[in-house]
Amino acid sequence: MSDSAGTAPHYTRPLLPTPFHERARALSQVDSFVPWAGYTTVDVFTNAGQEYFAIRNACSVYDLTPMVKYRIAGPDAGRYLNRLVTRDLRKLRVNRVSYCVWCNDAGNIIDDGTVFRLGETEYRLCTAERQLDWLLDSAIGFDVQLSEVTEEIAALALQGPTSCAVLKKLGVTGIERLKPFEFSCFDATGMRLMISRTGFTGDLGYELWADPRQANQLWDALMTAGRSRGIRAIGSRALNMARIEAGFLMPNIDFVSAEGTVRVGTSRSPLELGLGWLVDFDKGHFTGRRALQEQMRQGLQRQLIGLDIAGNKPAANALLYADRKGQREIGSVTSAMWSPTCKRNIALAMVDAPHFAMGTTMWAEVYLSRELVWERRMCKAQVVDKPFFAPERRRVTPPGDF
Repeated sequence: MSDSAGTAPHYTRPLLPTPFHERARALSQVDSFVPWAGYTTVDVFTNAGQEYFAIRNACSVYDLTPMVKYRIAGPDAGRYLNRLVTRDLRKLRVNRVSYCVWCNDAGNIIDDGTVFRLGETEYRLCTAERQLDWLLDSAIGFDVQLSEVTEEIAALALQGPTSCAVLKKLGVTGIERLKPFEFSCFDATGMRLMISRTGFTGDLGYELWADPRQANQLWDALMTAGRSRGIRAIGSRALNMARIEAGFLMPNIDFVSAEGTVRVGTSRSPLELGLGWLVDFDKGHFTGRRALQEQMRQGLQRQLIGLDIAGNKPAANALLYADRKGQREIGSVTSAMWSPTCKRNIALAMVDAPHFAMGTTMWAEVYLSRELVWERRMCKAQVVDKPFFAPERRRVTPPGDF
């Protein structure tokens, strides 16, 4: 069967275009695309730095369609999800969103994602990677129906201080009353949109969920409404900068799914990743509960922490040492950047006990290339709190009219 555009059959194409691909391709100036969950997406349109500043100072549009989406419905949908994830979803009300993680029996993370409660017995689970096998296995014994609906929903992330103003310009009446982690349905310029006040930037922002047939109409309407508010399409590289500042974790960068690890000791628990606030031992049984309780009893052997590093060279993949001479290795950096907004050299790192205590000093082995000549530096680093950047505007309701 050929696709709707009448081109080659879908199985002859290694990667699928998203519903916004035509508009994104037209704006791409450097032809930089990367794969995500079977789709081709933009890594950078023009310049990652310029796109990053659109997130922090104006408004950005990011194609979120490849985010894998599952519909979970049935009489036992709530019980099933509460058994699956570590967080207590009994507290999740209709039209609310919750960030969750789920683990294997050893207490190591399979994946993270967001759960939307669409109705009393209907939910939507969004993840970065496909998890249908695990979800189906976990559903044994529950009266629940699971289906992947990724291709049925087009999604855009609209993030930045002027994002609410852009939506009001678009005609989304009442958007300013939407609270963080809430969603609702709106009518705007002939389109029916589900809009959630969620995002991956740690800033004021929204995610728009629409019918794929309205993708071009939605893109064009947003660009027109946001022209005076500095709207700009962004790629994954700029988004990655913003999420590091926000202290958010990225699969396959800050952790690897326990289903994908092959080496002993490389799986991570939510406690080790600093996500203990997502683990509710009082809610009853969930997959991995006993293992996580035992880990709490024994004490953590390692933990993901935030680092403030001397200098302005990002410590990407740097090894960390307890001493300046580099004789005692204690961990490694998973994500790093020079933060243009914080004016700090920041990083996320997995560090062995007891060196992850707040305020602990260590040394990062950083390599600098100066006209193809490499230099090795031992840069002082200190454990600091995260997120590194958390503007008040991300929580204020109604948001300021920037």
